[in-house]
Amino acid sequence: MRNRQPADQHPEFSRTLRSLTGSPVERLEPTRPPPRPRRHRLDREQRRASPLLRLLSGLFTFALLLSLLVGGLAYLFDSQIDAPGPLDRAKVVAIPKNEGAHEIATRLEREGVVSDRRLFVAGYLWAKLAAWLEGGKPVQLKAGEYGMKQNASIRQVIEVLSEGRTISYKVTVPEGLTSYQIVEKLKADANLAGEIASVPPEGSLLPDTFMVDRGMQRQAILDRMQAQARKAAEKAWAQRKKDLPLKSLEEAVILASIVEKETGRADERERVAAVFVNRLKANMRLQSDPTILYGLSGGKTVWNRAILKSEIAQKTAHNTYQIDGLPPTPICNPGRAAIEAVLNPANTKELFFVADGNGRHVFAETAKEHNANVQKWRAAERDMRAKAAAVPAADDTPVTAAQPAAEPPKKPKTPVARTPPPKKTKEATPAEAAKELPWAPKSKP
Repeated sequence: MRNRQPADQHPEFSRTLRSLTGSPVERLEPTRPPPRPRRHRLDREQRRASPLLRLLSGLFTFALLLSLLVGGLAYLFDSQIDAPGPLDRAKVVAIPKNEGAHEIATRLEREGVVSDRRLFVAGYLWAKLAAWLEGGKPVQLKAGEYGMKQNASIRQVIEVLSEGRTISYKVTVPEGLTSYQIVEKLKADANLAGEIASVPPEGSLLPDTFMVDRGMQRQAILDRMQAQARKAAEKAWAQRKKDLPLKSLEEAVILASIVEKETGRADERERVAAVFVNRLKANMRLQSDPTILYGLSGGKTVWNRAILKSEIAQKTAHNTYQIDGLPPTPICNPGRAAIEAVLNPANTKELFFVADGNGRHVFAETAKEHNANVQKWRAAERDMRAKAAAVPAADDTPVTAAQPAAEPPKKPKTPVARTPPPKKTKEATPAEAAKELPWAPKSKP
């Protein structure tokens, strides 16, 4: 009983014990390997799915390599289109209408803006694709005149052409020109194009400075000036004083055109307007020299010339020495300031003004004051003539190397008035003085 093997003894231990106690042959017999362990069911399912996993893994690897390749090529391509261009100095390039990307690329290569037209086309297509993927503004090359800066890259050139940042030119139409003169000025501008159908009505254009592209239609500028003129006049009319002797907006523009030609000084414009408003209220003739000139020549008037006595007496539809009230049409195209001055004149009782010889005017309420001012103007006129006559003599003075030449006296800007009327022995009434009022012609164009 003591030599009996316990029932719970381990089988491996029993085999080892038998090998030690058995015969030599038994001891030489190899031990049997342990039984093969059972695999889990999940392992069998993974083994059956391994071809799909291998396919997915391969696809993922291929996509990763492809993305790396594309990213590398994109980096190299971006570095090419961002590289400085061959342009050694800023240049203006004109892109005509109806040219495609290839024609534009060829033109840019010929002008020296880009080094390779094919690279430019590729960059343009790349920019279009990027804008489409990002949902941005479509990229489209536009015609026009562009300023290319020095060493502009292909990307910068594409941005300039696609955004339409063309070179703008300044077209300035000064106040006081007639419609005919404005049309002729636009026709002479080489940066503009197109024909003008007809000369607009006098006073229907608002002088201004316009920024335009080369090739802009001249008629388009006139249309813009007409729209702005109406808008500015209506705005000023809505803010006018209520006791004006003006029945309509058209009459306001007519009077503004006269004020525009009488003075170009901002600090005098409202006082000059007040003089004419006060004359209309007093039923006095306006007697403005610019209306004489316009009545004789219309839109082709030469403004800064002297007026003859015979022209003053010549009756025309616009000569305010010969007609009562306002002329039938404006005599020029007034600016905003003149229109606003007429509709909001200074609060004065002045009925007269005359040039003072220094580019300004002196104003008066009575004929006596005005006659004294006229005498001062005549004295100033004599001095100006004397100085003008002395200029040639000063030019003949020899100049040595040690003594620089003195500048000759400049001729005053105020034009010479026409021959004044005969002196009166007694003070004239306002109506009589108005008929003799020596308005000096204005030097304003």
